[in-house]
Parts: sequence; C-alpha cells; structure tokens
Amino acid sequence: MRRRGFTLIEVMMALVIFTMAAVVLGSTYVNVLNAYSTVGKVGQRDEDIRFARSQLLVEPDRKKAEEGATFDLPGGRQARWHAEIENSNTADLFQVTFTCELGATGGQEAETITEVFMLLRPTWADPVENTKLRQDAKDRITELHNNRKF
Repeated sequence: MRRRGFTLIEVMMALVIFTMAAVVLGSTYVNVLNAYSTVGKVGQRDEDIRFARSQLLVEPDRKKAEEGATFDLPGGRQARWHAEIENSNTADLFQVTFTCELGATGGQEAETITEVFMLLRPTWADPVENTKLRQDAKDRITELHNNRKF
C-alpha cells in the first residue's frame, strides 16, 4: 500500500501562496495605520486653525486683529496668525485675509494657511466712513424705489 501525501512542489507552492497573502495583508495593515495617522494630523491642524480663527473673530479692536497673536499648541509647537482687513462698500462689512502659520511638528514642516472671507464687524468701522456708506446705500435704495414702475 502506497502512502498518500503532498509532494515537495505542492508544499512549496502552498508556502509561496501563504507568503504572498501575508505580505499583502501586512502592507494593507501598514497602509491603514498610516491613514489613521494622517487623518489625526489633519484633524489636529484643522483644530489649530479653527482656534486661531476664533481668536480673530472675538477681537473687537481692528489694529489688534491686524497685528494678530502667537499662541502655544500641544507638542511644544507655536502658531501665529494675523489678518489683512479691507473695507467694503457696505457699512460694517470687511474683507479679511486671514493667515495662520503653524509651527513644525516632529515629521512635518511649518505650514501657512491663508483664508479670505467677509466679516460683519461694527466695532472695526470708522464712524465717519460708516455714515457715508449708509447714506450711499439709502440713496441707492431710494433711487431704485423711485425708478420702479407699477
């Protein structure tokens, strides 16, 4: 009676298939870990920017808002923000160019983020300029109302 078993070629092929599967699963696991790390860093960066932006939004003095501020971040990093503020054609409305510089972390370089948005801020307005802008808006509304045909 002859014993049945696997030949050497069959065993080697099984080992090759097992090794390939282990390599694919291992690299997939490493990619998942890298993705979690990247998402965490991006989330932290967004939080840091959100905090800096909130400091701008609560600043009642225009000159202080333009100068900006520096604050410490977790991990011994620092962030600096400042804003360029321009008047618009509407009273109390300003175009703000917000720039935030985040300090370098262990594996990343320093990063600069710039955002442009409109901000309604009555405390930043010049009263004389505001009066003129309001009068201009009132004149435009009156003119539109007078030119309206029934």
